[in-house]
Amino acid sequence: MTEKMCLAEKLRVGQTVVSAWASLPSPIFSNLFLKSGYEAITLDLQHGLLTTADARDSIREIIIGGGHAVARTCVDDFKNASWLLDMGAEVIIAPMINSVADAKKLVEFCKYPPLGSRSYGAVGATMTSGTTMDEYFASADKKTLAIAMIETPEAYEALEDILAVDGLDGVFVGPADLSLTVSGGQRVEPVADASLAMQKDIAEKTRAAGKIAGIYCVSKGHLQHSKAAGYQFMTFGTDSTLFMSAASEAAKALD
Repeated sequence: MTEKMCLAEKLRVGQTVVSAWASLPSPIFSNLFLKSGYEAITLDLQHGLLTTADARDSIREIIIGGGHAVARTCVDDFKNASWLLDMGAEVIIAPMINSVADAKKLVEFCKYPPLGSRSYGAVGATMTSGTTMDEYFASADKKTLAIAMIETPEAYEALEDILAVDGLDGVFVGPADLSLTVSGGQRVEPVADASLAMQKDIAEKTRAAGKIAGIYCVSKGHLQHSKAAGYQFMTFGTDSTLFMSAASEAAKALD
């Protein structure tokens, strides 16, 4: 039997992966996303309603269901980046990484020595996947990804230096916050021409550095544009939004 590729392997060989976005505090939604055809689910601990316990249970559900678990942490929550990896997450997306120092801090918590200083003991990941700790440790730094969010003018200006940080696997664009911060708080325009041009530039520089370019997509058109721009890892489809949209249609069935 051929061993299932991890998400890092898929992205490194050039595959495009679209992930669902989970903001609601129940592993049931992760299960439903997998049954609906998604192969990856991104758990939003920054703005979503999930607690760390919800994330732990969702990660287990995703692994058992054959999917890839991705987790976005809160700002500066580096300690939980390590913990979420220990639970079995394959990718950590960290928001507001604005400098080389921020990127190095992320790597420190996501990678084992000598790249970082992640502590040994991924109990959740090994129990759920059925691997030993030695087996997990032998390939963890290659099979788990540390991804820095680019969502401020400071991060954009420092992009090439951030991408050069050893152990950082790629970047993930937060297009709403990037447009908000670049405009000095005046506009949230993730698909304005200027925003799309900046997003394309980020993807090109990231791919040129040999790293993974990811982005949050706000519409189907934005998803297609992002793929054409060079993004490999894209999130599209949020549980709360999808549920409310479908529920709204159902509620109007007799109108």
